[in-house]
Amino acid sequence: MKLTTAPLLALSDFGKTFKIKCDASGVGIGGVEKLSGPTLSYSAYDKELYALVRNLETWQHYLLPKEFVIHSDHESLKHLKGQLKLN
Repeated sequence: MKLTTAPLLALSDFGKTFKIKCDASGVGIGGVEKLSGPTLSYSAYDKELYALVRNLETWQHYLLPKEFVIHSDHESLKHLKGQLKLN
């Protein structure tokens, strides 16, 4: 119902902490781009990580000046800081 009632778009509240919600599917990464070429054959983990990286690159001008929170439904990404080797 939110998409059919006003306001559809609103200015960001820069006084609040930004929340990044990222997700990947077989053919795309949420809110940023459609996958093509080699990225289509990435593992689910790599697609989820790629979605996170692309979201951070796309929205960095809003995110870098302050603290932000990342939400992901991919369990292994929750342990990203503890991983020794990343692709």
